[in-house]
Amino acid sequence: MSAVGIDAIEIWTGKLELDLPNTFAPAKNEDPEKYTKGLGLQTSSFPDTYEDIVTMGANAAKRLMDRKDLMPDDIGRIDVATESAFDNSKPVSTYIAGCLERVHDGDFHHANKGERKFACVSGTQSIDDAYNWIRAGRHRGRSALVIATDTALYARGDPGEATQGAGAVAMLISEDPSLVELSNEQGYGSADETDFLKPNQQFPSVDGKRSMQVYLARMREAVEDFESVAWDMQPEDFAYIPFHTPFPGMVRKAGLLGYRHTIRDTEVEDELAEQIGRQPREAEYDDWEAYEEAIRAYMDQLKDTDEYLDWYDRVIEPTLDISRRVGNWYTGSVHVARASALKHALETDRSLAGEKLLIGSYGSGAQAEIHAETVQDGWREEIEALSIDEQLERRYDISYEEYEKVHDAHNHDMDREVEEFTQPEGEFVHAGWGRMNERKYEYVE
Repeated sequence: MSAVGIDAIEIWTGKLELDLPNTFAPAKNEDPEKYTKGLGLQTSSFPDTYEDIVTMGANAAKRLMDRKDLMPDDIGRIDVATESAFDNSKPVSTYIAGCLERVHDGDFHHANKGERKFACVSGTQSIDDAYNWIRAGRHRGRSALVIATDTALYARGDPGEATQGAGAVAMLISEDPSLVELSNEQGYGSADETDFLKPNQQFPSVDGKRSMQVYLARMREAVEDFESVAWDMQPEDFAYIPFHTPFPGMVRKAGLLGYRHTIRDTEVEDELAEQIGRQPREAEYDDWEAYEEAIRAYMDQLKDTDEYLDWYDRVIEPTLDISRRVGNWYTGSVHVARASALKHALETDRSLAGEKLLIGSYGSGAQAEIHAETVQDGWREEIEALSIDEQLERRYDISYEEYEKVHDAHNHDMDREVEEFTQPEGEFVHAGWGRMNERKYEYVE
């Protein structure tokens, strides 16, 4: 059977920029390094007043379809993953399809459309659904359009406010893909958790400390589950490891955990034993708390070793380049990390075809998924086509007062009329409301 995977990707970022160290930190009377060194962020992308999850998703999808010379008949399903939906019945995918039909000949009347929800992991779940649909032979030779789109906004004054972001990632899932082939094997770690949720509210309720613990626990379970059906992983098995990245500082912890796991019972652990000893084994301790304390002490030393720092700089750090400039995109976060890794390979002229990526997706509530991807021969052409750098440079740099205004404009509980900060051109925009309070959209030439 043919390989199945991601044939192409496109990214659309919110058109406003909030500078965290130079604008946000001074307004909060806080040390800029809290954001740059602590969270690992420089700027965040924010939606202009005419942007929302539909416009960003539709704009990313249009760019992908135009570049790949696709028509609606070439698409057999449209799956949208989002944590920012504004309707509990009508899916965002129908709105996006309606937008695309305005600018393409034909329609999507025979394409299956849906909306996926499981916090940030739902973008990967939508890819899985498309993969299974193609593998089952139900696609009639067509491809699937998967769109992860979010406005990851927090209430003003919330500790998560600095991690906000807005944007969309559109991905084409096809046979014989140009970008990456997806592995058959997947690993899961899932449990009923209350670390981040939106119980009929726009802005999330978050237990930050608990969320970090749950993220790491579910990732560990997913890695162990993946290895049970795939292979025992080694540190050098993967060119890059893109993780779900709510903020880069969180990935530092996940990277260290993954490295410790993969060097266990290897020559790397033996070599490091001369510096920091061998990893603690649970059987060596009388109780779990003592074992955990020993593990933490070991990891405190491990993170400062040359071996780990070299691995992190090669395998993890390149996945964070875009995230540092856009903030958290919820469902799109791990897919931004993948794009960042491949973009780094392009910029450093790395020969990547045939090498593997390990994708670590996570959604609060909570579930992690691990799978591998093999980079395909056409990856370079696909990544060269991305315009993310140009988009980031064109963003309008808002003041803190302007940030407050546009945040209010996107608050569903407030009625604020705010003038747009940028001029739309060649894109879909939110254009008002219909008779049943539905959102209306237009394409601006």
